[in-house]
Amino acid sequence: MFGFSMSKEQKMIREEVAKLVKDMVTENAHDMDESRSIPAGVIQKAWSLGISVSKVPEAYGGYGMKDSAVETAIILEELAYGDMAFAVAATLPALLNFPVAEMGTEEQKEKYLPLYCGDHYKPAALALNEPHFGFDAVLLKTTAVRKNGGYVLNGRKCFVPSANQSSHILVAAALDGKNQLFIVDGKNPGMIVGDREKNIGLYALETYEITLDQCEIPASDRLGGEKGCNYDGFLQKTRTAMAALATGVARASYEFARDYARERVQFGEPIAYRQSIAFMIAEMAYEVEAMRLMTWKAASRLESGKDAKREAYLARIYTADMAMKIADYGVQILGGHGYVRDYPVERYYRNARGFSVIEGMAVV
Repeated sequence: MFGFSMSKEQKMIREEVAKLVKDMVTENAHDMDESRSIPAGVIQKAWSLGISVSKVPEAYGGYGMKDSAVETAIILEELAYGDMAFAVAATLPALLNFPVAEMGTEEQKEKYLPLYCGDHYKPAALALNEPHFGFDAVLLKTTAVRKNGGYVLNGRKCFVPSANQSSHILVAAALDGKNQLFIVDGKNPGMIVGDREKNIGLYALETYEITLDQCEIPASDRLGGEKGCNYDGFLQKTRTAMAALATGVARASYEFARDYARERVQFGEPIAYRQSIAFMIAEMAYEVEAMRLMTWKAASRLESGKDAKREAYLARIYTADMAMKIADYGVQILGGHGYVRDYPVERYYRNARGFSVIEGMAVV
């Protein structure tokens, strides 16, 4: 249920994730960004928290916990507070687990869920974004057509995380004018994974462009089987998740800039005492709160089984704009220090820029 404060259970979950972030991510985020990689041990530690298997029924290897979009949003914000690339990488299996657990056929649940609910982290991926101007997740250009009792996929996707390592990729495509999700084997000869993309941000996260060229899949790998899946509902969940990630990045930028302004002394006093700086910090503070509340509102409607199309979309576009604004304020407050890579605000700035162009990096 939507509220203005976390429950005791939600606070405990947040504190547990925050401890992991503090112990293993915050101090290492710069090195991960520089090395363009995330240590397997760090990912495995996050995996041990069970974030990506919590909603999977125990019969398939999961924890069988209640489907709480609000709790997942809280977790995603906390992970992104440490580092957005890490937050995405750590929860990649959920991009397959959660949709299959919710909308998959019994055959799909038995086949795929146990593969991604083991003791060790195993990445999956979602191919949603497309490399063309004006991309809209509702108006997909990737197509699926029926052929020989199965489906043939054609199109191009971009910003697909860990595509070269994922055993299965969930692909969004238009079928008979209706958007659907299809499970594609990572070794399917009709799916070609390109070179690693060189993005402005998310250096530590490997993303790839993939080409689907007469990619044939069996009918059993259409999510939900012949009846299909609720793509609109799935999109609402990914948009709410992206809003949670944006809130985490914005909060990190705000808190770092706030603390820096308190400690940075010029002309005999902290720069936080300067009116122009103080006003920026105040604006950052209330915008982060607004971002979180919009995210929780969308998550609460999803959790209660209500349509959250409007709430998820508004949260998505608002948090994307505010994450960029707050990250820019962070760079401004640090002055020259904000432009060098020794301080994290430039990383927050680069990562925040992605929210306006990238969809489907996480799901609640």
